[in-house]
Order: sequence, then C-alpha cells, then structure tokens
Amino acid sequence: MESTSPYHSSLVTLTEAQRAQALEHFRLIRPFLEDGVPLTDIAAFHQLSLRTLRRWVQQYRAHGLAGLIRAARKDQGQRRSLTPQLQHIIEGLALQKPRRTVANIHRETARISRERNWTPPSYSTIERIVRQINPALTTLAHEGSKAYQEQFDLIYRHQATTPNEVWQADHSLLPIFVLNDQGKPAKPWLTIILDDYSRAIPGYSMGFTSPSAQQTALILHQAIWRKADSRWHLCGIPARFYTDNGSDFTSSHLEQVAADLKMELVFSWPGQPRGRGKIERFFRTVEQMLLPRLPGFVGDNGKIGGTCLSLSAFISAFEPGCWKTITNEFRRKSRRLPRLVGKRVAFSHACQSRWSS
Repeated sequence: MESTSPYHSSLVTLTEAQRAQALEHFRLIRPFLEDGVPLTDIAAFHQLSLRTLRRWVQQYRAHGLAGLIRAARKDQGQRRSLTPQLQHIIEGLALQKPRRTVANIHRETARISRERNWTPPSYSTIERIVRQINPALTTLAHEGSKAYQEQFDLIYRHQATTPNEVWQADHSLLPIFVLNDQGKPAKPWLTIILDDYSRAIPGYSMGFTSPSAQQTALILHQAIWRKADSRWHLCGIPARFYTDNGSDFTSSHLEQVAADLKMELVFSWPGQPRGRGKIERFFRTVEQMLLPRLPGFVGDNGKIGGTCLSLSAFISAFEPGCWKTITNEFRRKSRRLPRLVGKRVAFSHACQSRWSS
C-alpha cells in the first residue's frame, strides 16, 4: 500500500529551497543522531526549543529528510527586510573570535544598519541566522583546527566490527593505456567503494571521465542494491560513508542522499586522510598483480607492449582477477558476511523511490 503521509516524497520532487531547509534542520540534529550528543545540549548551544528538536528527530526517523521540511510560511512570497549583505555581516560577527553573544551581535548589527540606513533585523532573526551556522564551522572559527578535528573528524577512533558499518570510496588513475571512444590510447579511472570490515567491494566503476560527485552517487547507488551476479553478495546501506575532502565527494546532492538514507557522511580532514590503508592496498594489488599481464601496462615494475584493448575488452580481462581478489578478502575475513550483509537491505528497498530521477 502506498503511504499517504504528507512527508512521503522523493528528493527529486523537492525544490532546492526545500532541500536546503531540510538539510539545515538535519545538520542541527546530526550530533544527536550520530554522536549521541544530548538534545538538551544542542538546544542550549543553538538557543533552540527542545520540543522543536524532538519533533525534528521524530519526523526524520519516520520520514527521512523529507520530514524536516518546514510548512510554508504565511508571508511566503512577500518581500523581507533582511538583505544578503546584512546576513553575511551577521554570520561574520558570529564567527569572530572571541565568541560574541546573540545580544552583542544584535546591538552591533543595529548600529551598522543605522549607519547605512538599513532596516535593523529583529533579535529573533539574528538568533535564527546564528543557530543555522554549521557547528563545525563555528568550532573551527572559535577554537581552531585542533578542536575541530577532535570533535568532528571522528571516523577512525575504532575499526569497523561488522559489515556495512563503514564504507570508504576513492579513485585511482590506472597505469595502463586503453582505447577510448575515439580509438585513442588513454588511462582509465577506477572508482571503488570498499567495506572497511570485510575489504570486499560493494560497488565500482571504470571509465575515462574524471571523477565527479555525480559519478560517486551513481556508484553508491550500485553498491547499495542487490547485484545480478550471484558472486557479488555485498549490498545494503552503510552506517558511515567515509571519503576524502575532494570536490568529487563534497556535493550537496550526495549530502542530501546520505541524510535521506540515514547514512553518516564523513569527510577526512584536508591533507590528513586517515584510515586509507585498506583501500590503497586494493589499488596496489590491482596495479601489481592484475594489470602487468595486460597489453598497454606502464607501471613502475615494467611495461607491456602490444595492441591496447578497448574499454569493454579491458573490463572483461580485468574482472576475473578482480573477482578473485574480492572473494579472497571476502572469505578470509567474513565467513558470516552473507548472514549479516542484509542488515540494512530492507530499509534500502523502502528508500528506492528517493533515488529515482
């Protein structure tokens, strides 16, 4: 039976403004959902109603990201007095060091507004803008990078203990020349998603297009769903999806999808990608054991001459060795994986419409 809930909606049916609004609410309750920070602390820090936070948590758990959309304002469409320039001033004051109180920001904003003949914003407007600032940005501005890393870059405090607890994603430009669509030799990109516990690969892609956030989202979609190939067991929704801080991973679309699937999206601190050894080991295995036997290889341990393969022929030659690597890791670490791997699969089927486009 199809849900009649007003929140039963696909992400693609929401406007950009609605997505941004829902994402703002999610960022406020994320510390409670993912790190166990009490709602009372969040309410006090952001000067929010505890009842409002509890309602957002309840709606998010029941309806995903769509449950955090605020009802339309009665004055929607009417002109408001706050200009983008004034909002930037308020945000700048809120991020100054030492930390300013909302009352102090209100007084300073009122003074600036009088000097420039602007309509001064109300206290509640300033309070709303301040509490919508990303907590991570606030910590970075007021307490420095060390405090930011200790509070927000927590992904590898411990190793994953079960399948689908942590997935990693990364790209590698393979040291082999393959014929592209124009028949010219080019090096292909390999993008993989790796399960941190089993080191198995739930999703991967190969092609000549440079990595992008959209491509990453498509591979994540592939990784989540059940595969037609009976050898490829791993699927489901990870509790955490860990990536580096590159532009190919840090898109608002990927953040919205992660929030809607109740999947924690974690980025490594720029220049300090911790916990990448397993995924780098997989790429080394590919480069040292699978590619050197194929024509067009130009790695550190030699070159292989001959006619370059087409991309489809390369994938056909690459996959048998790749499957051997995947299944060896699969069997070595996770004999009970088929039983555990479906832990979050049922929920993934409930979210299928949210991936539709």
